[in-house]
Amino acid sequence: MQLQLQLRSLLPFVGYILTILAANWAIASFGVVPVGFNLTAPAGVYFAGLAFTLRDLTQETLGRGWTIGAIGVGALLSALVSGPLAVASGVAFLASELADLAVYTPLRERHWLSAVFASNLVGLVADSALFLTLAFGSLEFLAGQVVGKTWMTLLAVAVLWALRRQLGPARRAF
Repeated sequence: MQLQLQLRSLLPFVGYILTILAANWAIASFGVVPVGFNLTAPAGVYFAGLAFTLRDLTQETLGRGWTIGAIGVGALLSALVSGPLAVASGVAFLASELADLAVYTPLRERHWLSAVFASNLVGLVADSALFLTLAFGSLEFLAGQVVGKTWMTLLAVAVLWALRRQLGPARRAF
């Protein structure tokens, strides 16, 4: 039972690292993609949007230190794809982590899913502005980044809501 709980706690951590890597790989591989409303964004937008929820799950199950560690590992692995993208995403994820702490941590006890949603929104705006500035020297894709990451936040929160509802209060891990 204890081993199963430990493995379940590592899943968001590993997922977080892999989404950081996947976001940078997608940008390097596909460039810019449509996100709706006649907007485009760097292709990593969907992975980065999912990363914010995995960040909250990592913080919830393993703590802030592991969350920051995941950012570092994700950035180091991303350097295998592109050094400049790795630096930009690492710095942006760290900055958005600080914004996330200001929102997620105080709200999580009152209503966990609302805390995930609100912190994702704050984090995705901070991350997008900083990443685009560092990686491309432009905010041209800011609206697309916000839309694409918001799609993924809505999807992730809906999945978490369904899982929590299915599991019931006695079996929730998050």
